[in-house]
Amino acid sequence: MTRKVLVLEDEENIRSFVVINLKRAGYEVIQAGSGEEALEKFHNNTDVAVCILDVMLPGIDGYDVCRTLRAEGYEGGIIMLTARTQESDKVTGLMTGADDYVTKPFSVVELTARVDALVRRLGLHSFSSETIQSGEFCLDMRARELKKNGRRVDLTQVEFSLMKTFLENRGRAMDREELLGAVWGKNYSGELKIVDVNIRRLRIKVEDDPASPKHITTVRGFGYMWKD
Repeated sequence: MTRKVLVLEDEENIRSFVVINLKRAGYEVIQAGSGEEALEKFHNNTDVAVCILDVMLPGIDGYDVCRTLRAEGYEGGIIMLTARTQESDKVTGLMTGADDYVTKPFSVVELTARVDALVRRLGLHSFSSETIQSGEFCLDMRARELKKNGRRVDLTQVEFSLMKTFLENRGRAMDREELLGAVWGKNYSGELKIVDVNIRRLRIKVEDDPASPKHITTVRGFGYMWKD
C-alpha cells in the first residue's frame, strides 16, 4: 500500500499549506491546481491511496473529478474540500463517490487525521484473508471484493467497510453512532448524516430495488440492520 496523496486545490496558499503538513506526516504528495491537471497526474500515478479534491474550481470541478475517478474504477479514498455549508452540497459530494468531506476553513490536523483513517482502512483490508458469505453475497477481504451472485460489485473504501460491518453483525440493529465509529473511526468529528448518505449509496449498488431494500433495512427511530 502506498502513502501517496493527490491534492487538488486551485488556491496556491491553501494547497501549499496542505502539502507541507501531509509531507510532515510522512505522505508523498502530488499537487494539482485544476481538475484537468489532477486527472492527468492521477493517470500517471494510479497507485494514489487518497485524493483530496477541492469542489469549487473553474472548468472540471471536484465533483466531476470524483465522478471520473470512480467511473474509471478507482477504489482509494476521496475527501472533498468545500467552502459550501448547505446540506445538499455535502450530499452531492458523497453521492458522486466521495468518502468524506471537510468544510473550509478547516484544520490541517483534522484533514490529516481523515487521510490517516482512510489509509488505515486500506491497510487493514490488505492483510485480511477472511471471506464472509451472506445469501447471494460474498465479501472477500484479501481481494477487497464484493460479489453478488458471482458478479463483482464495485465499492469505495467506505462502502466496503460498511458491508464488512453489516455482514459481521447480521441480524443485529446498529445505530448511527456505532456505524460511524466502526467505519470512520471513534475519533471522527464529522456529522452523523454521512452514515445515511453512504448507506443510500450502498443500497443503490447491492439492492435489487433500493427504494424497498431487503438487506440493508431501516430500524425506525434507531438505525440500520443487515438481513440475509
